[in-house]
Amino acid sequence: MSEEEAIHVADVSEGIGGDATAEPGSPVELPVVDVLTGRSFIPGKSGSGKSNTASVVIENLLSNGLPVMIVDTDGEYYGLKEEYEILHAGADDECDIVVSPEHAEKLATLALEQNVPIILDVSGYLEEDTANELLLEVVKQLFAKEKRMKKPFLLVIEECHEYIPEGGGMDETGKMLIKVGKRGRKHGLGIVGISQRPADVKKDFITQCDWLCWHRLTWDNDTKVVGRILGSKYASAVEDLGDGEAFLMTDWDESIRRIQFHRKETFDAGATPGLDDFERPELKSVSSDLVGELQSISDEKERRESEIADLKQELQKKDRRIADLERELEEARDLSDMADQFAQALLGKAEAPYRGGGRPPAGDERLGGTDDGDEGQSVLKSYDEAVAATEESDADAEAETDAAPGPGPSAADGGAEVDADAATGDAATGDAADVDATAADSADEPNPPDDVDPVTRDDVAESALRFDEAIELGTREAVIDELRSRIESLPELSRGMLRHYRREGASDPVAAHIDAGGDGDSGHAYSRHRPIRRAGLIRHAGRGSYAYAVPDLVREAYADRLDEAQVDEIVRAVERVFVPSAELDYPPDAAPAEVGDRAPAGDDEAEENTDTDAADGDEEPSAPTDAGLSDAARRFAERSER
Repeated sequence: MSEEEAIHVADVSEGIGGDATAEPGSPVELPVVDVLTGRSFIPGKSGSGKSNTASVVIENLLSNGLPVMIVDTDGEYYGLKEEYEILHAGADDECDIVVSPEHAEKLATLALEQNVPIILDVSGYLEEDTANELLLEVVKQLFAKEKRMKKPFLLVIEECHEYIPEGGGMDETGKMLIKVGKRGRKHGLGIVGISQRPADVKKDFITQCDWLCWHRLTWDNDTKVVGRILGSKYASAVEDLGDGEAFLMTDWDESIRRIQFHRKETFDAGATPGLDDFERPELKSVSSDLVGELQSISDEKERRESEIADLKQELQKKDRRIADLERELEEARDLSDMADQFAQALLGKAEAPYRGGGRPPAGDERLGGTDDGDEGQSVLKSYDEAVAATEESDADAEAETDAAPGPGPSAADGGAEVDADAATGDAATGDAADVDATAADSADEPNPPDDVDPVTRDDVAESALRFDEAIELGTREAVIDELRSRIESLPELSRGMLRHYRREGASDPVAAHIDAGGDGDSGHAYSRHRPIRRAGLIRHAGRGSYAYAVPDLVREAYADRLDEAQVDEIVRAVERVFVPSAELDYPPDAAPAEVGDRAPAGDDEAEENTDTDAADGDEEPSAPTDAGLSDAARRFAERSER
């Protein structure tokens, strides 16, 4: 088709605005080049025939092999495939190919370089942003390629008021369409906008159009637009136009004509459904090569998305692993500090019996000696000394040093019995005077009592097997003393903060500082919080909170071999150094009337009071306990008492 040729799309009709120079029924033709490269606006209310007008123009262009791209917002243009080989691209499975913004450049290349007509169906996208991005990228590619190719090409936009609204809110897609309307003609890129509401379309677009088809409009705001552009008589007449009728205004001949557009020849997918059964027509398919090129882009996109998903999943795993390692590192630091302090404390306890100038037993500390008799006595002596060393506090160790006996009888002369009595009595009551008295009484006896049975190998073996259990009993006192010493070394305000953590379970330093009598300054709070944390008495609980950790320290000291009742007993003994006695056996939220002024009768406090009274001489010391001793050691202790 040459540039002089035109397409026959309508005929002249009667009525206001008719062409006085032409008889009704005379053909109305549109110049092909002006249609392809111009800017057009086709408004009309629903059912007035505006989409039919656009389809008639498109059918004429396709019949002459001319390129066109239709942006279909309602999925009503696929009926063109009944007669024409046109690529239907969109988001639905009914489309020839499902496309995304990644396909924009290829779609523009097919349309301009390979002369492939395209229906860009955006009606099936669930996300409006995806549809807008696809349209934006396609129009950008068309505009960029047309600057170089200068090839006449028509872009048809349905419901253009959604992209180029008169009010605010126009996005990048709308701005790009306005740019095509203003500058596309010089590059050969034409545009047709179709809308039900001309009043809602940006006037910058309407005023740039060089041919307009005004179909029936009835809303006042829309008819006023007609009046401003065509005149008042057309504003009234536009309400009475029939289906398919329009006022055609063209700049190339500066005319306004009332015309009746032809009916489209292809399937009308946009017609209102009736009661008759819907029958979909036989549609032409496009070349498999075209679909294959686009499908390769889809496959590449899916591959990249799959790789990205795998990488994200791997990154999430690594992030979780990093978080776990950081938490483990923090816990390891806390445990390392606690273990160092605990080891130092136990080392001090083990050295306590020898601080007065004595020396450790010669030979193997657990099974020392060379013959049967010496071996048995040495085992019992080492056993009793180890129990006494681990059960005594620092004050007890000092008292033991002061009360250490001078030269006395050897093990063969009954010295083992003296040591056993002294160690057993001292560990049970902490009274150094009893040790001196026992040692003096034993020194007067030249030989052991007649009722002392000889120590056999079975007794030695049994004692060795029960040695670890006795050490655990001594460890209990060592754990209590160690944790008490940590708490006692804290400043008074820090101990008050520790009481707050005990009551609350988990809290933050500022709240603990205020509860302990401090102010709300975070710097002061964290400086007094630091000694508690370094002592391992609290642990980080996440989000700036810290949790009371004394029970955890007790469990870790015993490698979780204690039941909760035993843990509670040791914790209660530790807490006596900083928790008022009235609080120990009551929950933190107990009413003051429930607590009162009386101290709870806990076992540990009763034992502590007994020790104090015995030291003051008010009462007789409590009887030595033999809990946890081996049968051999218990029999030995009982015989010594007799």
